Amino acid sequence: MRDGYYSETHDVITSDGYILEINRIPNSRYKKGPIKPKSKPVVFLMHGLQASAISYIFAGPNISLAYQLADAGYDVWMGNSRGTVNSRRHIRLNPDDRRDKKEFFDYTFEDIAVKDLPTMIDYVLEVTKQPQLNYVGHSQGGTNFLVLNSLLPEYNRKFKSAHLLAGVGYQRHFPNIVLGGAAITTDLIHAFAVQIGMIEIFGPSANAEVHCDESNKLSVECTLEQVKDTMLQIFGDFDIIAGASIKQYAHYGQNIRDRSFRRWNYYPMRNLMVYGSVAPPRYDLSLITADVTMHYTVGDVLLHERDVLSMAADMPNAKVRRVARSDFSHTDFVSAADAREQVLDYVVKRINEENKKK
Repeated sequence: MRDGYYSETHDVITSDGYILEINRIPNSRYKKGPIKPKSKPVVFLMHGLQASAISYIFAGPNISLAYQLADAGYDVWMGNSRGTVNSRRHIRLNPDDRRDKKEFFDYTFEDIAVKDLPTMIDYVLEVTKQPQLNYVGHSQGGTNFLVLNSLLPEYNRKFKSAHLLAGVGYQRHFPNIVLGGAAITTDLIHAFAVQIGMIEIFGPSANAEVHCDESNKLSVECTLEQVKDTMLQIFGDFDIIAGASIKQYAHYGQNIRDRSFRRWNYYPMRNLMVYGSVAPPRYDLSLITADVTMHYTVGDVLLHERDVLSMAADMPNAKVRRVARSDFSHTDFVSAADAREQVLDYVVKRINEENKKK
């Protein structure tokens, strides 16, 4: 029990062998014990890049979304993607073994979307005996939702509602100058990082820092270090940072560079073999038929307002909501002192309204 909330831990195994932890809060505060299937509507929360389920509880009972939803009468489940501190496990591969590590961390946000998410969602629906659930995804958790339902559109029917908090997708107007500059050489950075074994970012065994000065500031090593420093500034609280693969960053980097939202770019010959086309296919958001609300802020340094509006326009049942505070940041959705006032109370209200419908 944490912060007065009874919780459960469930493990699931993906089709490619990753062991994922799912955390559950089935009751309101101070109420103990399991619940019967079909007794409550379900909400599934998915974290962002370099985060874990902790994102939805670390701000405490007065702010955190998981607690607000549990107190509102929902059966709350929180996913942990492959490679995070809670899901850094595999049936065959050891992420701390030098030989296994390269294979273990060879995944992008698409693997999380089409392998991790379906495994977790299907498990939650099976345990709860519910036909649908409500989804909330922050940052990469929004990316995962968009990718899942565009590549596997049959999953649309499993979502009663979806709220994407700074859900990253289109990158035509990426606002961060530092990361935008680094994205130009994203494939070179990725290849170099893999070569030297820097394939896990902010994992339990942190890589040694690189000393950068005028003599080497333009090197691949220093560009990679600059990316890590920039992300630390954005994330803010190092205590809640979970591990991630360098390939997740590289996939976002490719999309930023190409001003697109598409699948991993192997480059022409391999693309032709994998996708049947020279260029990687774009994720088709018109196939996302679920009821989606995209929450965004003009103070976001990772997602531009114009890209949010374009994504919503391409989805048949999407709407947008801009956060009132103009300097509300990308991570404020899960951590700000006024997160409830700015966005979370509205999310709970809308989920309440959706679940009253027959």
